[in-house]
Amino acid sequence: MEEFYWLGLKAVPGIGNVTFRRLLERFDAPGAALAASPSELAGVRGMTPAVVGAIREGSWKRFADEECRRLAGSGARLVTFVSADYPKSLFEIPDPPPFLYVRGELRSSELAVAIVGSRRATSYGLLATGRLAEALAGHGVAVISGMARGIDTAAHKGALQGGGRTVGVLGCGIDKVYPPENRTLFEAVSETGCLVSEFSLGTLPLAENFPRRNRIISGLSRGVLVVEAAENSGSLITAQFALEHGRDVFAVPGNISFAACRGSNRLIKQGAKLVDCVEDILEELPGPLALNGEHAPEQAVARTFSLTPREAAVYELLARSSLHIDDIIAQTELTAGEVSSMLLHLELKGAITPLPGKHFAVAG
Repeated sequence: MEEFYWLGLKAVPGIGNVTFRRLLERFDAPGAALAASPSELAGVRGMTPAVVGAIREGSWKRFADEECRRLAGSGARLVTFVSADYPKSLFEIPDPPPFLYVRGELRSSELAVAIVGSRRATSYGLLATGRLAEALAGHGVAVISGMARGIDTAAHKGALQGGGRTVGVLGCGIDKVYPPENRTLFEAVSETGCLVSEFSLGTLPLAENFPRRNRIISGLSRGVLVVEAAENSGSLITAQFALEHGRDVFAVPGNISFAACRGSNRLIKQGAKLVDCVEDILEELPGPLALNGEHAPEQAVARTFSLTPREAAVYELLARSSLHIDDIIAQTELTAGEVSSMLLHLELKGAITPLPGKHFAVAG
């Protein structure tokens, strides 16, 4: 069971997202990394003797076995780097999670905007959020938020009201409903969009989890809209991640008398685009987005990536048409192992995407 090795490798003390990715690039699969010799592991940057020892000691096996059992009964599934529906936009952030726990339909490429803001929002903020989220959904734009009270809840509800997709990114395990009063909303989001978390099952909604959650919110989105954020709020952390990730930052102007609006108003002073209607957002999004209320198709994300000469040759083959892995091997005259490794690296770079039946195509 592949999930066992993905969960196990991530559970090894000292292996974070960056080191996990390096191991995957070196050994092609988590199971191969866990079975590698100490000398092979030591050749990977970030692998200290203590981490190598933790792999060999094998305590990760118990966690992986228990987590697989919990996962089977949770109603969620694991979406890994090499899954067809792993979001390609996450490869653009510095430390994408090697896998996500998912309930619902996660899409590898979709045009999405995040909406974040205060948990203690005013009636004005909730109304503005609901209307903008509903309008975005009506134009075929998915709405991303963090399932928290206040602005997040209004964003998810607005998208559902608009008949569109919404994605909730959790700061706890995907089997935990937080806040508890949002249970009905959790079910609605998982049925029409999806819920995602990078935290293991049973993880409580601790304060230290939410900054990590916020980088995923930004990574899944093409832009981040901030509504009613106080100074030093978590929403401003999400906006900072958005800037670091090359996303657009938008803000709704708030009442200058309210402390809850000082952070979002300051973002406008610093260059965030002021939003007072949905067109202010739509005109900044990539691609030929329809502004007449028609749903736009799912759109590929434009990106750049560096390729080795052999990777470029495989990429050019797939740019002409999707191919089965056996056809790639035949046309490149490389070994099966070399092609499998190259395809994995191309996926990690966001250049290609796997299709059912061991076929591959360029991303988007």
